[in-house]
Amino acid sequence: MNPARRSMLRLMAFAAAGGAVGRMPNALATGSGRFVSRRPPPSRRAFSSPAVEREIARVKARIGDPELAWLFENCYPNTLDTTVHLDTLRGKPDTFVVTGDIDAMWLRDSSAQVWPYIPLAAKDAALRRLFRGLIRRQALCIAIDPYANAFLPDPHGHTTLSWAKHDLTDMKPGVAERKWEIDSLCWSIRMAHGYWRATGDREPFDDDWRASMQRVLATFREQQRKHGPGPYHFQRSSPTPTDTVPLGGYGNPARPVGLIYSMFRPSDDACIYPLFVPGNAFAVVALHQLAEMSRALHGDREFAADCVALADEVEAALAKYAVMQDGSGNEVWAYEVDGYGNQLFMDDANLPSLSGLAYLGFCKRDDARYQHTRALAWSARNPYFFSGSAAQGIGGPHEGLRMIWPMSIMVRAFTSQSDAETAQCLHWLKTTQAGTGFMHEAFDQDDPSHFTRAWFAWANSLFGELIVHLADHHPRLLRRA
Repeated sequence: MNPARRSMLRLMAFAAAGGAVGRMPNALATGSGRFVSRRPPPSRRAFSSPAVEREIARVKARIGDPELAWLFENCYPNTLDTTVHLDTLRGKPDTFVVTGDIDAMWLRDSSAQVWPYIPLAAKDAALRRLFRGLIRRQALCIAIDPYANAFLPDPHGHTTLSWAKHDLTDMKPGVAERKWEIDSLCWSIRMAHGYWRATGDREPFDDDWRASMQRVLATFREQQRKHGPGPYHFQRSSPTPTDTVPLGGYGNPARPVGLIYSMFRPSDDACIYPLFVPGNAFAVVALHQLAEMSRALHGDREFAADCVALADEVEAALAKYAVMQDGSGNEVWAYEVDGYGNQLFMDDANLPSLSGLAYLGFCKRDDARYQHTRALAWSARNPYFFSGSAAQGIGGPHEGLRMIWPMSIMVRAFTSQSDAETAQCLHWLKTTQAGTGFMHEAFDQDDPSHFTRAWFAWANSLFGELIVHLADHHPRLLRRA
């Protein structure tokens, strides 16, 4: 798609998604009391899927609260309505997915944004074409630079992100931002694995994809830093300390104990201790998924064995270096460690997080260590847990103190074993959207009308996924919502 048309669609979608960031008036209903759809009209939607439209109708019929049903109808298709751009590249399907109000594709966000549509892909050829294009595009991105977190529509272009233009790093054509985050590569594997398991489709997993997956494994090994710091370094001149990396761009010291180093968290904020625990836990899951795919799709047992060996090494190192005490005699997971014995406890709203370990499949919801960790993260022991008159939830350094991220409330609902707790999460999500009809990046703990990012597709997708999950597994919570 040409840049002018992409810009036009972004402006139309942004208007449909609620306009500018800031304070929004409450505009929920017409005089008749009916909630007005905030979706773009069909002619202006970036992508349409009959299966998704049927799913919206199916799930809405199970929701007792008209406002919650309205939020679901707005949020669930938001990624398809506003962020997906289909094209061809090198004669094959290509899909580029922007985050919303930033015209670049994050590996993490794009994978998470389309995740809720995977169960529908087997019965929708248009969705399969979308996923084939996205899997290919992500493989190309990883081939360009496995250390980058965000990419441009033009694989030969130079970054258009004003804050990234003068970064001191080995910037490549096609890269929008080059922050090394373990989870970026994990999300690509998770999305590809989920699509393959749901559809059985082998078509996008060609030699280019295989080569990119080999780059993933090599990068993880390289960032265990057993033989020196490796090639990655990053510095940025910024008034925000979490936007740059100390010690020449190689990060704070850590012992090479088998864990994978990460310079940034999934929030795009710099790590304090570079052995980031949720990212390493996610890598364990992703490496097992990659091994399964390699055996089944390509009969590559040697590569699969290498993936499993690294997963086992990382998991053993987590058990040895990333477990701490909560002060009451219970074991919990640390957030970051350095392998020297120093451990940081906190949690951030972005996935992967400590709160989200069960959601991502690293452990069961009823695992005792996870339960203690989850409880501690949702308490004053976590400096980024905020409790106000509007809601409780987790934020992070990215948007600062008092700012709760709705994603943290969604993850709490996903991992809850209590109907009352889940119902409370639904209430908070419904009452903090500030009349916009969409989820946001963050909102003030006492004033939901003060929020960031009116158009943040990942949060909308995760909300839609949550409602579908509840409709299928806990329908009584939606009937009485």
